[in-house]
Amino acid sequence: MKKTAGEKTLLASVLLSAPGPIVVGLGLFYGQSSTQLADFIRRSAELAAIIVSWATFRFLHTSGELDMHRKERLERTANVCVGAAMCLSGAAMILIALFSSSKERGNVIPGLVIALLGAITNSWFWIRYRSLDRKKKNVILKAQSQLYFAKSLVDICVSTALSFLLIAPTASASRYVDLGGSMVVAVYLLINGLGIIRGKSIIADSQV
Repeated sequence: MKKTAGEKTLLASVLLSAPGPIVVGLGLFYGQSSTQLADFIRRSAELAAIIVSWATFRFLHTSGELDMHRKERLERTANVCVGAAMCLSGAAMILIALFSSSKERGNVIPGLVIALLGAITNSWFWIRYRSLDRKKKNVILKAQSQLYFAKSLVDICVSTALSFLLIAPTASASRYVDLGGSMVVAVYLLINGLGIIRGKSIIADSQV
């Protein structure tokens, strides 16, 4: 069966998201930034959620006719997985931000590069998913649009925090900027995770 535009976009999301956790994870061997660690866990959780969404979307569009109740249940399950992964990661991020005591930030360049590239790529995916959902309403594609809108905002925040650490690693304010970056990630995960579980993204609903 020929792949739909939605399935192709979801598969592209999986393939382009996969290197992120690997690169940022490798960077953690050389750096100890709490923002970078938060970003690694966030990207890993989001990758797992995107894979679930892609698998569910593909199943729904290759398994023939399904009764409406089962279809809605599968779509709901996929979106709950997205929201739950984000909430669990958000809780972990708060603990990391509060209890991190490392003063040595190390090399944050890998995380910064990934965050900058992520801001560009995720913005494109947000626009793409929003366009697909407007053409043909689909709850999985809508959830991905919400996810990528928030991912773009967080990548901008992460880029700002890591840029500050790169430019002024010994400045007294760097500790607070690093912690602030982690807390932004945590708040984003919790708010949007709960919103997606409830079927309504709080942040993404503000998009024009």
